[in-house]
Amino acid sequence: MISTPGGVIQAAAGILPAALLILLGGASLVAILLKRAARNRRDGSPEQNWAVPVIDQAGGDSPFHCWDVRFKLVSLLAFAFFIVATRSLTSALLALGLAALTAAAARVCWKRVGRRLLAMSGFLAMFVIVMPLTAVVYPDDTLLVFPEISRLPLNLRGLELALAICAKACAVALLMEPLLATAPLSTTLEGLTRLGVPPKVGQMILLAHRYIFVFLEEARRMTIGMNVRGFRKRTQVETLRVMGNFLGMLFIRSFERTHRVFDAMQARGFEGVFPQQAQFHAQPSDWLKGAFFLALGLFLVIFDRLWS
Repeated sequence: MISTPGGVIQAAAGILPAALLILLGGASLVAILLKRAARNRRDGSPEQNWAVPVIDQAGGDSPFHCWDVRFKLVSLLAFAFFIVATRSLTSALLALGLAALTAAAARVCWKRVGRRLLAMSGFLAMFVIVMPLTAVVYPDDTLLVFPEISRLPLNLRGLELALAICAKACAVALLMEPLLATAPLSTTLEGLTRLGVPPKVGQMILLAHRYIFVFLEEARRMTIGMNVRGFRKRTQVETLRVMGNFLGMLFIRSFERTHRVFDAMQARGFEGVFPQQAQFHAQPSDWLKGAFFLALGLFLVIFDRLWS
């Protein structure tokens, strides 16, 4: 069905229930597949060493892995800002395609990218549901009316705006993989320090990255111990009391571990600054890559303003 601006489209009866059933079935199927994949991964994979978490792919071979971290941070973050500055759905979809090509060029793990996008889907779905129903109606807007909910017309302009927001969010999320997964986190944070970010910020991020996995593993072990002792989550006051004790004990253990880590760092001569291990030397290729992404971002904004 082709709509014209400023009109009202009357949808056929039964379309809305059918669409809801399809969405519900698809969501249920995805949930089942994810649950099975998580179970297989948990049963078949060896126990990880959370003392040294590895969440990047710094050992890969791509133009992003050999790119100077300083240029990579400035260029890709600027490109992300250019993406957010677009307005139309066409430009947002173009930005999403460019971000996907960038991730493919970086040879990132698409399973991890999919999990990241799936984690965002619940939040982004609220925009798709709420904005078409709550957008202000202008004279040239097209409204889609379902017989089942005739008092709540669907504003197609609001739907287009919501889809543009979702596309831009997914594009920025795709850029985070080439930005953060193609170099060790310590090197990336050291590059931020060279760009003028206070060293304390990088130290806090590095320590948080290292020990948040330790705390998660501690919480998992405590949960297993509670389940072995017969604890089951129920909607009752006793469950709330046990969970309160669980969170309190986890906080105490984390607090004690933090003090032990700080004492160990001082015993090894820590004076507030981590030793610098990465050496940065700008090459002509680093400048060319940075100029390419800046020009690509400018083209995207110009396309959005003039042609889209």
